[in-house]
Formats: sequence, C-alpha cells, structure tokens
Amino acid sequence: MAFSYLQAHLQTRREDALLRQRHLITHATAREITVAGKHYLNFASNDYLGFAEQPSSLLHTQALGCHSSPLVTGYQQSQHQLERYLCEQLGYQSALLFNSGFSANSSVLKALFQDKATAQNSAIFQDKLNHASLIDGALHSQAAMVRFNHNDTRHLTSRLEKSTAKNKLIISEGVFSMDGDHAPIATLRDIANSYNAWLMIDDAHGFGVLGENGLGSCEQIKPELLVITFGKAVASSGACVLASKEVIDYLLQFNRDYIYSTGMSPLVAELTLTRLQQIRSETGSQKRQQLADNISYFKLLATQHSLAVMPSTSAIQPIVLGCAEHTLAVANTLKEAGIWLTAIRPPTVPFNTSRLRITLTAAHTKADIECLIAALVNAL
Repeated sequence: MAFSYLQAHLQTRREDALLRQRHLITHATAREITVAGKHYLNFASNDYLGFAEQPSSLLHTQALGCHSSPLVTGYQQSQHQLERYLCEQLGYQSALLFNSGFSANSSVLKALFQDKATAQNSAIFQDKLNHASLIDGALHSQAAMVRFNHNDTRHLTSRLEKSTAKNKLIISEGVFSMDGDHAPIATLRDIANSYNAWLMIDDAHGFGVLGENGLGSCEQIKPELLVITFGKAVASSGACVLASKEVIDYLLQFNRDYIYSTGMSPLVAELTLTRLQQIRSETGSQKRQQLADNISYFKLLATQHSLAVMPSTSAIQPIVLGCAEHTLAVANTLKEAGIWLTAIRPPTVPFNTSRLRITLTAAHTKADIECLIAALVNAL
C-alpha cells in the first residue's frame, strides 16, 4: 500500500520514546503555563525577559496583514523603521526582515551559494551543534559543508588550513540553544580574519539578553552576517539579517524565501520595535539583571543539591540524562509536581544525550526556583 512507511516510522518513534506531540496551551507567561486545565510553573519558555505578558498601548497601526511580498507592495513604513533601528543600534549598513529565524538562517546560505560556478570554490564551516536551520541551509546550498567540533577553534583552524576554497564562511551561534554555552566569538573573528573568511553568527538566544545594552553576543564584535530573532527575549516573532549593503542587495536578488514570501506583518514590526526600545531602556536593564540573579541563584542551589547541570551561564540550564525514555519519564514526574519543562530527545540532540532543558526568565521568583530544585531532586 502506498505510504505504508508512515505508520511504521511513527511506531518506531513511539517504541524509542522519541514521538513528538503538541500540547494545547490555554494560557502562558514566562513564569506560568496552563495546559489542559492544569497550571504549572513554566521553565520551558524562551521569553527570557518576561516581556510577552506586557501589552503595548503605544501601537499606531492596526494593519495585521502585509498582503504581498516586500518586493511587490509588502515593504511598509513600520518594517523600514524596524530595519533602520536595528542597523543603527548594531552598526550595520542594511537589513532584511524575515517571518522566522529558520527561514532567515537557511535562506541566506542557499542564496549566498546559489551560483554553481562560484559555489564550487566555496565552503561553509559549521559548528557541529549549530541549529538545524543552519545545517539545512548549507546542505541545500551549492557550497561544500565542513563541520568542526563544538567550540573547538583548533579543529576549525585545521579545517581551514586544509581548505582550498576561495570563499569561506564560518558559522556559529552566539548562545547554543541546547547546551546554553557561548561561542568564542572574539577568537572566531580573529580566525576568520587570518584565513580571509567571513563570519556569520546566529544570535537567537543572546540578543536582548547579553551585552551591556542587551544587543547580544555581537554587541562589541561585528560578524559579516548577523541573524537575530524576535521570538525569544524580544517576545515577538520573526527575524532579521544584518550585513553590508552589498550583501543585502545580493539577497534581494537571490533569496527565494524573501522574494516569494508575504512580508512581515506591519503590526508585528511595530510591536517588535517597541519591544526593542524597552530592551534598551532602564526597564530592560533591570530585567537583564533580574535574569542574571535568577541564573546565579539556580546554579547555587543546583550545586548545593549535587544536580549535574551543564556548565552554562546563560538562561538555558540543561541536565543531560542520556536515555530518552528515562528523560521523558522524569519530565512527566516533574509535570505531576507542577513543573513544566521540556524533555529534549534525538534527533534534536545527539543520541544518548537526551536532557531536561531548563530555561530561566526574569519573571521567575526565588520561591519558583526553590520549587523547581526541590522537584528536580525528588524526580532524579
């Protein structure tokens, strides 16, 4: 029978404790979540600063839809203002807005290396723990893809030394979404300069949280290509690619995701700009400090209770358990205790590295963190 493999593959996922399912959320903030009528403390949100629950009364537009591609009639004032603000704050000449971070990452790589003749002399050097969108983009480009061990700059250097490619692009994340650790961006910048390579950073989990002004992992060091997303600390949606005018002009010609997609909602663009201004304000600074305090308090209690948390200083605090079935069972035990967090299993992470992915936010209280620790100690 046609497509009989669907049922077989689903059954294999069930047997391996890897089956993914959606949960209908009826209410959610950075601190709390309601699922199927039950209330939980939420330790799975990427709303790191707790902005999502704060409505904005400053919006001027009521235009939800953009109606067409930005190259037709879909490039409007609110989108232009958002792009210009980001360029001014982050020190770039030009920018493009996308409706998702996945689209931004993957489409940029496909577009940069869309020409077969040029791509034959091109190579993309990726950290092995880079996001799926970056891996997919490279695989669907015409360039060669070279992987280097996670945050291993010596291994990257050896890969670059062996490469004969003329056009070399090094890609890493500012903060890695599953391990919570930081890329050595200053060293990557130096390496890129030494090997006449470009540097691209996906700062989805650093932007809004890191840096003196909340501008992220690249506040002081500028890669040739910077991708930021608005669905985490900014508590909005969509993404932006920042680069030189030449690069953005090139993407306008060859980035199929951008050319053939309806533009970002004007309402979302204006809301995002408002959120960015809040992040740059005293309120944003206070929220970043509260988040930093919560991370420190969690790590202190975790150490006191001998919880094997990975060495992360970001809001992402994983506990690797290894076995997918065991990890899922622990996550369910935590739900019974009123704690909602995610069991991350393959293929999102490598086999035998299934983990509890704990995310902390500025909205959590000390009592919330103490409750989480007590539940973890009991469940583990």
